[in-house]
Amino acid sequence: MPEPSTKKRKQTSTEAHVELPAKKAKKEKREKKDKGKAKDTEFHVVKTSLIVSIPPVFAGNPRAGVEEMLDSMVMRYIPALQGVVLSHSNLRFLNDKATVKYDCPYLNCSVEFDATVWSPRVGMKLVGKVNLCSPDHVSLLLHRTFNVSIPRHHIPKGEWEFEYGPAENDPEFGPEASAEADVTEEGTTGQAEGGGGGKWVHHSTNEKLGGSDGYLEFTVIGLTIANEMLSLLGSLQEDPFSPEHRPESGAAAKTESEMDDIEVQHEVEPKEDEEEEEGDSDDDTFKTLGKMTDEVAVAEAAKRAAEAAALAEKEKKRKRKAEKAEGKKQKRMKS
Repeated sequence: MPEPSTKKRKQTSTEAHVELPAKKAKKEKREKKDKGKAKDTEFHVVKTSLIVSIPPVFAGNPRAGVEEMLDSMVMRYIPALQGVVLSHSNLRFLNDKATVKYDCPYLNCSVEFDATVWSPRVGMKLVGKVNLCSPDHVSLLLHRTFNVSIPRHHIPKGEWEFEYGPAENDPEFGPEASAEADVTEEGTTGQAEGGGGGKWVHHSTNEKLGGSDGYLEFTVIGLTIANEMLSLLGSLQEDPFSPEHRPESGAAAKTESEMDDIEVQHEVEPKEDEEEEEGDSDDDTFKTLGKMTDEVAVAEAAKRAAEAAALAEKEKKRKRKAEKAEGKKQKRMKS
């Protein structure tokens, strides 16, 4: 009786030993996934090394020279770090001695430091505050510092539509309106600050884009680097990388409101044609006046030519009469 019980215990113990490594492997995989998720953030602390050339003025205090050079990197996009440097810390010299090459007085040394970097990536979901609304795009401010632009074709067409604000010459848009805008919270949305800029509103609920606080979640679909500054391109579409959301061109890009405007323009076109005809008539009048002046000039020239011909004819007749009178005198004198 005891023998089978011991065999069963041995089997269970071996089974337990087999299962443990599998559990550990699963735990390790989960930990790796959790670490990967934690690392998938827009802010990173990167330990990096750099070879710097310290000017001779900092020969007595090389650390101050290096810190000043690192300060010049703050708020600039550094390609080697793939992000914008926000701060630096834990500066350390890798060598005790610096080198001077040839006749250059600069001290060449290697340093190591920790850099806090803002490095968003394509596909991230971030939250920014609406800063400006226009028919072509929505501008956001991320962390009160970085610019985000959401183009029109990345705003859901069936859900959101642009509502134009009052014109600048509207009597309601005046000192009183600006005073009311000042009463609102500071930095709500750009349409309150911009006056007649307009806003994006929901088609059914008539709620403005970003809600009452102005914060809006978007997906990063592109990075723009210009003058060592980094700005983002965002999207509000559920599938922002779908080819359906490519920018349209020509007549296909025109919305229904724009088509209505085009119809109105077609209705007004006869007046424009009349104005063009009036402009053409003005041109014709100028042309006719020019022709008339040319004709008058030609007539005057012809008149002058006729007068000159008449004078010449009279002069010829006078000469002939004088010659005849002279011939008669000579005949008389001979006779």
